[in-house]
Amino acid sequence: MTSLHTTRVRRRRLGVAAAAAGLFATLLVAGPAVATPDPGDASAPAKISAAAVADATAAIKSGEIPGVDEIVHSRNIEHLSNTPKDALAGTNSDLAFQGKYAFAGNYDGFRIFDISNPKAPKTVAQVLCPGSQNDITVSGDLLFLSTDSSRSDNSCSSVTQPASEKSSWEGMKIFDISDKRNPQYVAAVETACGSHTHTLVPERKDVYIYVSSYSPSASFPDCQPPHDGITVIKVPRKAPEKSSIVNFPLLFPDGGNPGGTTNPGVSTTSGCHDITVLPSKDLAAGACMGDGILLDIKNPARPKVIDRVQDNVNFAFWHSATFNQDADKVVFTDELGGGGAATCNEAIGPNKGADGIYDIVGRGDHRKLVFRSYYKIPRYQGSTENCVAHNGSIIPVKGRDIMVQAWYQGGISVWDFTNSSRPTEIGYFERGPLSATTNATGGSWSAYYYNGYIYSNDIAKGFDVLKLDDRRTDPAKRVRVDELNVQTQPDYFDGHGHDHGHDHDRHDD
Repeated sequence: MTSLHTTRVRRRRLGVAAAAAGLFATLLVAGPAVATPDPGDASAPAKISAAAVADATAAIKSGEIPGVDEIVHSRNIEHLSNTPKDALAGTNSDLAFQGKYAFAGNYDGFRIFDISNPKAPKTVAQVLCPGSQNDITVSGDLLFLSTDSSRSDNSCSSVTQPASEKSSWEGMKIFDISDKRNPQYVAAVETACGSHTHTLVPERKDVYIYVSSYSPSASFPDCQPPHDGITVIKVPRKAPEKSSIVNFPLLFPDGGNPGGTTNPGVSTTSGCHDITVLPSKDLAAGACMGDGILLDIKNPARPKVIDRVQDNVNFAFWHSATFNQDADKVVFTDELGGGGAATCNEAIGPNKGADGIYDIVGRGDHRKLVFRSYYKIPRYQGSTENCVAHNGSIIPVKGRDIMVQAWYQGGISVWDFTNSSRPTEIGYFERGPLSATTNATGGSWSAYYYNGYIYSNDIAKGFDVLKLDDRRTDPAKRVRVDELNVQTQPDYFDGHGHDHGHDHDRHDD
């Protein structure tokens, strides 16, 4: 059943909030969720209390949250299509774009869609190549895939193998996608502690890859502590088989945030989770577990930390970063509860598990990150809905700072942070819980704006396409880019994007 709710306000009862708080505390205490964010290879639904089940059931019945799988959205968003999973049954992860194609990561491999008609995407290829998270990017004829689960070897037929065995493999895989219907696996580079995510810094003849990984252990031969930096890989475009590690810059000479007993509830920094680069400004922002950093990347092989911030009150795990177009703001996300907990409720409140908005002030090496405010979706979610600030992208509108963002089972939020002290939501899309009785992992992993449409990779439900019609965002429909890896942010208005002057909805007739 599909319905449209545009003014629904969710006010939770105190008893319900208490039940949700109890669930959240249990999840944090019971396991290493904060230290190992994002769903694992074989994540199982968490057990929840009878009170939490009763809460979810009552919230659905009263209309406070949508029913199981019910779709709701604001008036300015239209759901154009959903393409369910097919051959790849694993967790859906990140997205990348090139021309008329979308590339969708999945813990079992990746899928290529032809999105010429957003109302009816067509599957072009499905590649089986297991290895979480299969974080994905594209550049020219090359596709890059992150493996952050210990495997028996670097092949696409590998099986899981303990990281304590020296022969185990984790790292980067490289494919030739000159033929979109028949991608070819051409190279691999092993990296310390694997590759949880990666970020491209493209040059003309080479591609540099920043590999983010973390959580070393003395028992892991290829992931030894300390692990206070990132891996830099150089990929020659014309000879990707010669790809190699060229640097491991030390980003945290003091070891980073100690977390633990020093800063309770905060992750100990032992690497980075994700890095976003803005090549046109020679800048990068790193979300590094217990720290947020600003980097100078004039020399892409040797990134240099300009400033570093912590939030030991409300942030648990610095997860990702997004610049605004003018490069004077950064939005950092907090993956509270590791992405597996119900954290979008009254008990947790508006500041924990939220986005942190920072202004960049000053010049050159003296630039500083200055905190301005938090943003969190304004709709409470049910006790069985994993909800957390996740991957999003800028919507290119001159003079305004607007982004679309995934929140797992919290859905998709479009919000304006032009005033960095007063962010405001202007649109949303979400499904009701996957289950009213079990804390099943689902929802939008990535929600990105690309050439006039919003594309979302839903962990469980598949590939969604949305259309946003709003006077505040309509100018973005005129902007076109040839390729988009969201963590390699383009300069939309200085030669890297194309303003066509008028929007032609060719595929909406």
